[in-house]
Amino acid sequence: MSEKAISKHLIHLEKQFATNNPVLQQATKLFHELDQLEFDLSLLDPDETTARKISWWPIITLIAPESLSKTHFINQFLGSPSQAANVHSAGHKFTVFQHTPQTTLATLPGTALDVDYRLPFYKVSQKLEAFSAGEGAKINAYLELKTLNSNRLKNRLFIETPDFNSPAQHIACDTLNKHVIELSDLVLIFTDVFETESVAKEQLLAELIAHQDSNKFMFVIDHADIALTPEREQASITTWRRRLSDLGVNTGQFMVLANSESPAQNKVLLEIDQRLQGIDNDRSYRVLYTLEKSIRDIPSIIVPEVAAVVTRWKERCNFSTLIVIGFIISLLLFAEIYMGILDVLFDPIIGSIAILGLIAVLIPLHVLISRLQAKSFIKELNKRQKELQLTENLAAMFERSLSFWRIVLPINEPIGSTKKYRARLRLLGERVKDLVQTLNDNFSVDNRYDTFTPDE
Repeated sequence: MSEKAISKHLIHLEKQFATNNPVLQQATKLFHELDQLEFDLSLLDPDETTARKISWWPIITLIAPESLSKTHFINQFLGSPSQAANVHSAGHKFTVFQHTPQTTLATLPGTALDVDYRLPFYKVSQKLEAFSAGEGAKINAYLELKTLNSNRLKNRLFIETPDFNSPAQHIACDTLNKHVIELSDLVLIFTDVFETESVAKEQLLAELIAHQDSNKFMFVIDHADIALTPEREQASITTWRRRLSDLGVNTGQFMVLANSESPAQNKVLLEIDQRLQGIDNDRSYRVLYTLEKSIRDIPSIIVPEVAAVVTRWKERCNFSTLIVIGFIISLLLFAEIYMGILDVLFDPIIGSIAILGLIAVLIPLHVLISRLQAKSFIKELNKRQKELQLTENLAAMFERSLSFWRIVLPINEPIGSTKKYRARLRLLGERVKDLVQTLNDNFSVDNRYDTFTPDE
């Protein structure tokens, strides 16, 4: 078992969180231990890390149809005096806004997001390619990155989705919409998206119902065209709460978007800013959840997938070898009928030599057949890996099962199903739970469970 070098990405993250987030600093160490375990199982390449499954930046996503209100809101939310609050994005792309100290706004192609493991669309082209052949090469048609000197972007990312109700929206955008919603710590949803029937709307409703996370979703009701009073604002919120409840959505916070010159608009931005103050904590919980899920996926998804293939591979190899043995027995029967060689084979010396010779031929032949049969199963696992959208290399883990003794002996379980690996995974899972508890303790001053004083 060789030692895996710690990823440069993890080294950078550990330094980044050393002073301001000790929980995430400890999480980077657990990610490295998970990397070592997956490396031992051949699931991970030496230069890769499981920490790249997620973006370590806090992420805010805006979902809205194309409208002037949406444009004004983005300009107000992300605008800065140095850039004259003039933020434009391509309405048909997912636009990621990132902070820069420079005063000039820059636009970069989607490939900048696809190859940068620090950003939320890292290797998303592989997901698109698995969805439909050829889509991965069109990454620039779906994504763009904009750098902006905005205080609200410091240490966080803002993602604007394409026009959610556009009938021309490509079906591949459904995959990206789901990807973004799952990664986001806060999702701002303009209620206008529920006014028009579309595939994107149905998918969004499914995601909202699946999450039911009141802390993750904020619904923005656009009333920029009317004068707002507290009574009208409350009535609008009540109406939309009832409408969404009828659609199966019973979660999320509500706010009403007022005219850009209205004091109520400043109230909306203040509410969002207050929510953003706690987004670092959401990011910490999201990272720990991803770590725990990655640990759980090994025994619940990865090992069973490979185990099922190993079982079928062994059955096919044994059947192929039995056919060869049957053919040899048939030849012996014909030889006995025409030549009468069984008496010779029953000779203690000649018979023993014949049996040893047969074994010397059958074992290499069985190994050769097994390795040839494995090629089709390797292709199958590569395809299955894309379908499940896994970063772990299932085929490489299967190839670890092609050792001589695993081929010859009746071993039907892949590596990773042993007690040793299960114990390592269980220990890692417990340590992640300890980190979640530590994170919870940051918000509690109740120490009654920490000490115990016996009755005198």
